[in-house]
Amino acid sequence: MLLIKNGHVIDPASGLDCIIDILIENGKFAEIAQDIPESTVMGRKTAVTEAVGALPDNEPLKIIDAGGLLVLPGLVDTHSHFRDPGFPLKEDIGSGAAAAAKGGYTSIVMMANTKPPVDNVGVLRDVLEKGRRTPVHIYSCANVTRGMEGSELTCFEDLKYAGAVGFTDDGKPIMNAALLRSAFEKAAELYVPVSLHEEDPSFVHGAGVNAGSAAARALGIKGADRQAEISMVKRDLDIALNTGANVVIQHISAAESVDLVRKAKLQAGGSDRIHAEASPHHFSLTEDAVLRFGTNAKCNPPLRTEADRQAIIEGLADGTIDIIATDHAPHTAEEKAKPFMEAPSGMTGLETAFSLGLKELVNTKKLALIDFVRLMTQSPADLYLLPAGRITVGAAADLAIIDAEATWTVGPGFASRSSNSPFVAETLPGVIRYTIAGGKAIFIST
Repeated sequence: MLLIKNGHVIDPASGLDCIIDILIENGKFAEIAQDIPESTVMGRKTAVTEAVGALPDNEPLKIIDAGGLLVLPGLVDTHSHFRDPGFPLKEDIGSGAAAAAKGGYTSIVMMANTKPPVDNVGVLRDVLEKGRRTPVHIYSCANVTRGMEGSELTCFEDLKYAGAVGFTDDGKPIMNAALLRSAFEKAAELYVPVSLHEEDPSFVHGAGVNAGSAAARALGIKGADRQAEISMVKRDLDIALNTGANVVIQHISAAESVDLVRKAKLQAGGSDRIHAEASPHHFSLTEDAVLRFGTNAKCNPPLRTEADRQAIIEGLADGTIDIIATDHAPHTAEEKAKPFMEAPSGMTGLETAFSLGLKELVNTKKLALIDFVRLMTQSPADLYLLPAGRITVGAAADLAIIDAEATWTVGPGFASRSSNSPFVAETLPGVIRYTIAGGKAIFIST
């Protein structure tokens, strides 16, 4: 049994935004009230024990004084690469879960571009079983196409019933428009989202860096033109509007793409079917980061201009972009030490995401704190139909307890197996004090 006292509880789903106490029993929220005296807690039945017919928790009462701290629903990430199976030196499900817990995350949706890919029930069951051995709630997408080759759909029905919460070929665009339409239609029948990596390779002349001055000055290459994303976003939103599917534009990077999503949402007439993600690095950095951080700032889609960064922030503020997703993409130091064009794209993100959002969105007054929290909890949980993102009696007791006033310095002690981040040595606001999943503390800051 755990009693959290005096915390500033923010739950966007209920609108809760006040100083209040939370009692956790049998892994669930048992009571939420202005004052829960510890002397009255032990030995009595709560709504949870009454509902499940369980005896009161016999464990000693533990108390966390959260005075001066934020108490939020456990953070939810719907775009993480745990590299398992296939690339354990970068990350595995256990180390990925540790990184998630350190970042305040209690629920994670893994991407499916593993080796072998998650294009069949056997691989899906294997990764989900590994996830169950961690203290974090681990979910997985499955692939849209077999082998991520873009030519044949996977068996959506079998994969959904085996536990896939969505479908994606993230890492590769789906170039066959007719096949994508079929995927959207199937996903609409099954009510599962399809999330899309939007980069037409015909516009990419050097992946991982924007086609702009930084690419020319630093590398002498053209880089990835913004049309790579814009053209795919336009095509795929047009298809989505005609199929009724829940579609997610991943890690949006260009101002024009934000505007296309905004217009598509209006065309959908308020229907909650068009979604977009923003990754913290895309609202925190610009293309000039490759001049400072080299391959640790290399990502797909690339960091673009200050105008693009501001357009992403505006999209988050007005609801066009409804999810903040990390695109946690670990790589070894040896890989990132290669010449720019040979090094892989991507950066770790789970351990820095909340702090970057606090710094760039909340502390700059671009977003209210409750709206920022919604983007990292309720919205991603609702889209993927996850039992997460809420502080409500009877729900699994998943929380992040955070000191928003304290600061910390990024690295070198990452919980992830990899440390490929452009934010290493940067001082950021927001220290995760506790991460609680299923009523148990799975991370406590030292």
